[in-house]
Formats: sequence, structure tokens, C-alpha cells
Amino acid sequence: MNTTSANRLELLQIVDAVAREKLIDPEEVFRAIEESKIREARARYGAELDIRSEIDRRTGESSLTRARTVVDHVEDRFLEISVSDAGNFLDDPKPGDIVTEELPQLRPGRIAAQASKQVILQLVREAERKRQYEEFKDRKGQIINGIVKREEYGNIVVDIGRGEAVLRRDQLINREVYRIGDRIRAYIRDVRAETRGPQIFLSRTANEFMAELFRMEVPEIYDGIIEIMAVARDPGSRAKIGVVSYDSSIDPVGACVGMRGSRVQAVVNELQGEKIDIIPWNGDAATFLVNALQPAIVTKVVMEEGSKRVEVVVPDDQLSFAIGRWGQNVRLASKLTGLDIDIMTEGQESERRQAEFVERTRMFMDALNIDEVVAQLLVSEEFNSVDEVAYVPVEELVAIEGFDQDTAEELQARAVEYLEEVNRKALEEAVAFGVEQDLIEFGGLTPQMLITLARNGVKTLREFATFADWELAGETAGPDDNGEREEGLLEEFNVTMLEARRLVMGARYQLGIVTGEDYHAAMAMDDVQDDDPGSPEPG
Repeated sequence: MNTTSANRLELLQIVDAVAREKLIDPEEVFRAIEESKIREARARYGAELDIRSEIDRRTGESSLTRARTVVDHVEDRFLEISVSDAGNFLDDPKPGDIVTEELPQLRPGRIAAQASKQVILQLVREAERKRQYEEFKDRKGQIINGIVKREEYGNIVVDIGRGEAVLRRDQLINREVYRIGDRIRAYIRDVRAETRGPQIFLSRTANEFMAELFRMEVPEIYDGIIEIMAVARDPGSRAKIGVVSYDSSIDPVGACVGMRGSRVQAVVNELQGEKIDIIPWNGDAATFLVNALQPAIVTKVVMEEGSKRVEVVVPDDQLSFAIGRWGQNVRLASKLTGLDIDIMTEGQESERRQAEFVERTRMFMDALNIDEVVAQLLVSEEFNSVDEVAYVPVEELVAIEGFDQDTAEELQARAVEYLEEVNRKALEEAVAFGVEQDLIEFGGLTPQMLITLARNGVKTLREFATFADWELAGETAGPDDNGEREEGLLEEFNVTMLEARRLVMGARYQLGIVTGEDYHAAMAMDDVQDDDPGSPEPG
């Protein structure tokens, strides 16, 4: 075997060895070598030349050529060649043809060889990074086993077989200490393709880590018979997990606990003794909340429709259980249910209700000029405002024990008179704020709303028409929504999104900004039709 054949065979062996060691496609190694030859040739013959290199994948034979394009008029002699000169290389050359000239194989010196080696290593490394990213990007959300390789600034670098992953200090469970060589199990939280290579980030504190551990330990979860609906954790301390069964014969809590607690204990051991409350999930938010506050006993739950805030009443001796040590129990229950929880004892609730009773009684006495007994009767029948007394069907007032028709009508007359006086004063205040007549005469806005708008710089109908519905109602539906709730200008008046849309579109219609057709098309989104878009009425 001659020297040339030996070199070709050695080249093929090197390519095969590198590809197997780095777990990349041999084609990537061939391309890296070809690129190194091209860079080396350009350093020798000129960077302005179009130099091409090709290695036969079967024999290992390599070629080095210079390419030029055939043109009618040569402007760049390094990259172009005239039709007449191309005749020396091609039969019947035409513009657009490519002329190639073989260049002699290089015999690089020490410096050139070192540069070629660096090019090959760099390109192979890039191919390896690409392979790692392609392999791990689809494993995001899975649990992976690895070995602690080293520690960097408190973060742990984990060897995961075909790459390295980072477990940041804040993603470690409290009190966890790992040494080089220790085995570790973690959740793949994120995989990013960065310039320095794929960055694989692990976590042991993520809620999903616990969920995946249960999925591994409980076959019913893996098979989809039981589903994990919510998880809340104080990593290393305590956690709550809500589960539901789609098979009425299977208890979701018992299945997750396992025989003698074997299944849940396996998860607890992996999480450094983290105590886990397994809670039956329920589609009714109040019922699920009661379950989530275990072991505390809940006597009452007060929720407002559409609100994330909820009041929970517990017996006086259950307050400490409901709140938990350092507020842990209520905090986890809040995370689990997605509700803001206010906890009070039965005694506290009784005091508050008494205070509210007295306050509303005084309000009715002052507003309607009635005695305390009559005011107390109204509060006892759950009338909360003068508006309710003024506009409720008179039959509902007559139905109150001790009220007759004349009493009911007199109360409503006084309520209407009181509200008219309040509105008159509010309207005067709005005018004093500088609210213009077009906004005052626009239907659907109360004098109190006008005052609020004026305090926020809205004093004309045209200014009002520039608002979006979510800016008035306070929804998270704005174009720059970042997940945080924006408070609406008219939210305190319980203006809904639909009412806000009708108001804004009505203002635009009245100003001629939109046509009646546009107005009705916007209303159609909510299946609403209004015959008089110029005078929308909230509610």
C-alpha cells in the first residue's frame, strides 16, 4: 500500500472515530475537514477566490478546486472569467457556466496545520452542540438521572450522559448537599440553544417535578385513570397535590398513597422528607378550597362570582390549623386553588357582621329619615343600598313583616328623592371638575362615574371614546397584557366588559367614528343587539 492510499485510509478512520466518539453524523466531520482545507487554501492563494474542497466519502480521496463564473464582461477577475477564456476549459461555454480549475494539494506547515486542527475542532464542536440540542429539546418536561460532575458558584453541573446540565442553587431543595460523583434525579425545566452550546436547566423545586414523580410511582396516573389537577409546594417542607379519578371505582387519594403509604413514601424520600397532602380535586371551587385547607375544619366559604378573593370562616379553635405554621397551610391552599384567601374565625365574622348591620342601619336611617326599627327590618331582609329600596318591585317591600302598601310606597318615594338629590350634587361636582356637556348628556354614565372619569382626566366624549373596554372594566385583555390584572376606571361601579364595550362603541357611533353597522358587528361578538347605540345603558 502506497503512502497516498494509507493517508486516505487514515482519513476515513479518523472521521469514523471522531463521529463515534462525539456521537455525531460522519457527514458533519467530513464537512469540517473540507472547510478547514478551504480556509487553508484561501490563506495560501487569496481570500478573494472561490475555493472548493471535496472529499470522496467512500475512498477518502480529496480534491481542491477554484471556481469562476462565465460572464460576457469580466468585472471581478478573481470570481469571473470571460467566455473566450473559458473555452480553454469548457466546450462551448455560455454565461452562467462554472469553470473549475484543480489546485495542487497543500502541504501545510506547523502553523497552518494547527490552524486547520482548530477549525476542525470548532466545527465538530458545533455539530456536537447541535446534536445535543436536537436530542434534549424534546425531553423538556421529563425527569432525568445524572451524576454530579462539578460545582460552579453554588450551581451544580450534572453529567447526563450525552451532555451537561445545570442545576441552579435556587432550584435545589433546602438542606440538599451533593458531592462530586453523587447520583441525582431532576426535572428538565428548560433547554435553550445558545452560542456557547445548548443550555439544559434542571430543577428539583418545580411543581412539575413532584407531578412527574407521582406519575412514575402511580400506574393509574401514568395510564390516565387518575389526573393531577394542581400542585403547590414549599420545596423540602410541605406540599399539596390535587388529584381526580375518572373511574368511580378507584379512589384517587388511596391510589396515590399506595399500600401502607408505599407510593407516596417513595416520592417523599426523593424530596428530602417533604410532607405531602393528597387532596381530592373538585370542580366546585368552594368544595375544593375546603379540601385544600385540610386538616382545618371550615364552616363557611363566601365567594363573589368572577372574583379571585374568597372569605373562609373557621371555628375559633381551628384558626391555627387553617393558617398553619408561618402561614404555610393557607399559602399552599391559595397556590393550589388559585384564590386569594382571607381567613377569619366565627367570632371575628360575627363581630364584622354586627358592625356591618349597625353601619347599614345607620345609613338607611340617615338616607330615608326612618326610625331604627324600620331600618333594621330592611337590613335583616338583606337590602344593602338605597338603590335596592328605590328600584325593587314594591311587592318585595310589602312582603316584609310589618310593612303595608302605603309604607312600601313611601319608602320608595323617599329613596328615589334621596338618590335624585345625591345625583344632583354629584352632577354639580362633575361640572365643577370641568366635564363637558357632550359627556354629561351621553347615556349610560352616572354622575358618580363622571366624577371618577374627570378625576382621571376624561372630560369630553371624544376622550372617553379613545378608551378600550378592558381599560374601563378592568380585565386582563389589553394588547400589552402581561398576565397582571389592570384596574379599570369604572371597575368600582361593577361595570362588566360587555357594558364597557357598549359604552365605548356607543360614544364612537355618536361621534361618527364608527358606523351603526360597525357598532352592531362589535355587539354581535357577545350576541347583543341595541336599537339605539347612541344611548347604551349599563346592565
